[in-house]
Amino acid sequence: MYDQITTTRLPANTRNKLVALARIKGKTKSDIIKDALEFYYEREESDIDSFTLGESSFGKYGSGESDRASTYKERIKAKLSGRMSNC
Repeated sequence: MYDQITTTRLPANTRNKLVALARIKGKTKSDIIKDALEFYYEREESDIDSFTLGESSFGKYGSGESDRASTYKERIKAKLSGRMSNC
């Protein structure tokens, strides 16, 4: 996969801070920006609730049994009684 180039306009003050930080850290401006974006993404993801994070996966791998959530107790009893009869 090839890196993509993205151009952005920065106020002079922000650009000057970026240049200084890159020089101090011995990194490129691109590396500083990438690190900052990764930090931002991690922080934003932690603010998203679990439901929203998994929402795109819900329902993808269904059993095809629409009553599975309401009949689980009966299925468990049937499995347990089957084990008991083998004793």
